[in-house]
Order: sequence, then C-alpha cells, then structure tokens
Amino acid sequence: MSFSRWWTETTAALGDRLPLPLAALLLVLTTVLTATAWYTFPAWLPRRLPRPRRRRPVRRIAPEPATAPPATVPPQPPAGPVGTVVVADRLAAEGRYDEAVRERLRVMLHQLTERQVVRVRPGMTVAEVVTEATANHPPAGPPLTAAAVIFSEVWYAQRPATADHDHRMRDHAGRLRDLLATVTHPKDDDR
Repeated sequence: MSFSRWWTETTAALGDRLPLPLAALLLVLTTVLTATAWYTFPAWLPRRLPRPRRRRPVRRIAPEPATAPPATVPPQPPAGPVGTVVVADRLAAEGRYDEAVRERLRVMLHQLTERQVVRVRPGMTVAEVVTEATANHPPAGPPLTAAAVIFSEVWYAQRPATADHDHRMRDHAGRLRDLLATVTHPKDDDR
C-alpha cells in the first residue's frame, strides 16, 4: 500500500467518526500545547532528578610516624616583581617566550604601581597604562611604549615571540627600573 492511499483511507475513516471542525480544533490545540511545551522546555523539568543518597564509608588515615621525613614542597617564587622576574626567566629558559614577554610586562606594571606612577585598574589596556605613566613620569614613556608594542605584537596580533623579543623586553624592563629608581615614593615625602 502506498503512502498516498493510506493517507486517503485514514482521513476518510477519521472524517466518518469525527466532525471536521472538531478535528481541526483538536489539531490546533495539540499544536499550541506542543509549541508551548517546546518553548518552555527547561522550566517544566526539575533541575536535578532526585537520586538515592549513598553513604560513603569513612576512611580513617593513620597518622604518619614522627620520624617520617617532611614532604618536599617545590619552592614558590617570592611575591612581587622579583618573583615575576624569576617566573619570566624560567619561562624564557623553557622557550615559552610569549608567556615570558607577558610576565616581564607584569614586572613593569608592578614597578609602576609600587612607585605610584600609575594606579592600575581592572580592565585597563596597555595603551592606557602607557598614557597615564607618560603623563605622570615622562622619562618612563619610551621604554614602556617599546615594551607595550612588543606585548601587543605578541599577544594581540598573535605573532610568535622569539628570544629577541624576550631580550628586548628584559632591556626595557631594566631601563624602566633604572628610571623609576629616581622617583621618590610619596610615603617617603611624608616623613
């Protein structure tokens, strides 16, 4: 039996038992209910189906004997710019120059905030930091601008960093450190 013949016989049998306006109304009602259920699908399902709770056995761990050697913990780099320089040097030694460039810029930003040349706020771009630092301490402009160009080239333009990029960032960070050494800390002026 072909589909067209089956459809004709089925609709004729339905038409004999059910008046056409009632069939149309039921069809529209079914369509509306299906569309509403589809539209509100997540709302009418429970967020999490209930599950039987299992009790997990409590494992008791015997204390270590007093003579056991202490567990070795890898040394953490110190906080602040010195620790970040250590991280940047380690990343550069591993050949991860992209990340080393980022860490060296972080060192520079930390130095700027430590000397209160710039107040770094969340969401600040590198260009905004350079603008504010140059306005507050003009000699810091050239090394910071050069470092920002390298950082933008590597991170925003997604060009792979090389050992030369890391070396230049190291030079710019050193120049900035030397320039900021002459900046007096505002807390020192209050004394």
